[in-house]
Amino acid sequence: MVKPQGGKPSMRAFYLTIVAIAVVGIAALSYLASRPRRQVGEWDSSLPKLTAQGHVIGSDSAKLEVIEFADMECPACGSWATVTEPDVRARLINTGIIRLRYMDFPLPVHKNTWNAHRAAWCAGDQGKFWEMHDAIYANQDKWNGETTDNPDKVLAGIAQGVGLNMDQYAKCVADRKFQAQIQSNYDEAVRRNVNQTPTFVFGSQVVPGELPYDEFKKYVDAAIAAQESAKKAK
Repeated sequence: MVKPQGGKPSMRAFYLTIVAIAVVGIAALSYLASRPRRQVGEWDSSLPKLTAQGHVIGSDSAKLEVIEFADMECPACGSWATVTEPDVRARLINTGIIRLRYMDFPLPVHKNTWNAHRAAWCAGDQGKFWEMHDAIYANQDKWNGETTDNPDKVLAGIAQGVGLNMDQYAKCVADRKFQAQIQSNYDEAVRRNVNQTPTFVFGSQVVPGELPYDEFKKYVDAAIAAQESAKKAK
């Protein structure tokens, strides 16, 4: 007797489904087990204090300053800036727990990244670094090296959308007004052996890679606790 097509699936199909699910689960666990752990380093306190300027968002009275070394064309930096950083600002920066210092680290592998860093600094010259920072990362796919050989044209459109004085902005970009400051930030990263973007500094801990909010918050809490312990020990 032939079963109708709308009937119940056979036991064989049921068991094959179970096996397939098990195989996928084992593969996922194997990947997680073999994935390398995050290589957390120590901030070299023997070096002189950070001298490069960067850009800061947050209160001067925040409990902790977190430093971010980032490349504007780096996909991981773009992902962090657009997905996680809004939560960091809302829950940690705007509440006075941390301030964030953005340090330029334009990697040679990204051919349009210097253009973007110059554009952001020129926006900063008009008091809109962070607005331009956000817009540059949000539109990374429109100006990066895989998309265009003329990033300045696209970045100018982004600058206009941010509301900049375009004559002032164009002169700033053409003159490369902040080239030395960006280079200084880059040199600082190299001097401190930063080799990945983004890389975050929480007190004495140097943490490479894109961090989800919960992990970022754990490093913040640990750094603040370490600072408070050090104060009590004095």
